[in-house]
Amino acid sequence: MRTRIAAVAMVAAGIAALTAGPATAATATGEVDTATCLTVLNQPCISHQAQGDGFIGVAQVSADPSQLTLVQVEIRTQKAWGSPWETVATGTTVKLGSAKAVTPKVSTIDLKMVCATAGPALDKSKQVTTCGYPF
Repeated sequence: MRTRIAAVAMVAAGIAALTAGPATAATATGEVDTATCLTVLNQPCISHQAQGDGFIGVAQVSADPSQLTLVQVEIRTQKAWGSPWETVATGTTVKLGSAKAVTPKVSTIDLKMVCATAGPALDKSKQVTTCGYPF
């Protein structure tokens, strides 16, 4: 029985390691983990940062210097448990190589989440979208 439990725990840990990629890498202070962002191409790194009485959403992506790159970051809010998430602020950047986008400041008491889409601007099928944990 202990062998089965240990095997299930190892499988669960492996799945968690596979699904918890660098796309949501942020430190406890909300700063983007730039070391991780630099090592994985076309995967958005997201964070939120306090700014006065609100916060901003930040996303950055590392890319080949010759690639036209898109990065779009959104702040989504949820008014009540189970209600739909609504986008309340967006920031978008399109440029050659690595890129960073920042949303306007948002002040709300609603549940919040930062999401980002990034990748080659001219090939939507290679763009990656990720969201952080609600806060």
